[in-house]
Amino acid sequence: MLKGINPLLNADVLHALRAMGHGDDLIIADTNFPADSVARQTALGRLLRIDAPAAAVVEAVLSLYPLDTFVDDAAARMEVVGAPAEIPLVQQEVQKKIDAAEGRAWPLKPVERYAFYERAKQAYCVIQTGERRFYGCFALRKGVIPPDAA
Repeated sequence: MLKGINPLLNADVLHALRAMGHGDDLIIADTNFPADSVARQTALGRLLRIDAPAAAVVEAVLSLYPLDTFVDDAAARMEVVGAPAEIPLVQQEVQKKIDAAEGRAWPLKPVERYAFYERAKQAYCVIQTGERRFYGCFALRKGVIPPDAA
């Protein structure tokens, strides 16, 4: 345990978050996502795990991780197959965590299922959560932290 760091963030996840640079994608995936096979194709090359609901994992990650303000798809969700406008409860919960972390309404862009898989393969890493509800899959693009004002 460390002061000020959410206890869900284990050493492997903290290392990956710190190693990532501006513009790198982080995938937060539910238990049904093909996380291991996709993670092998990412920059990190191995799967990370946090056995907690997706919203709790997003909240923990965003306590340390800035979203990219230079793009319009820094936060994305996997679309529901056959109902792309539908926003399941898990995605609504994650939307609230993103908005709270950023201090404003932040767009959570929909991405078609197979396009999401392709984005995930290009990501820096994948964190598989304990989320059992369908469509608990998100992409978060890392932003920058400005220098301290003097």
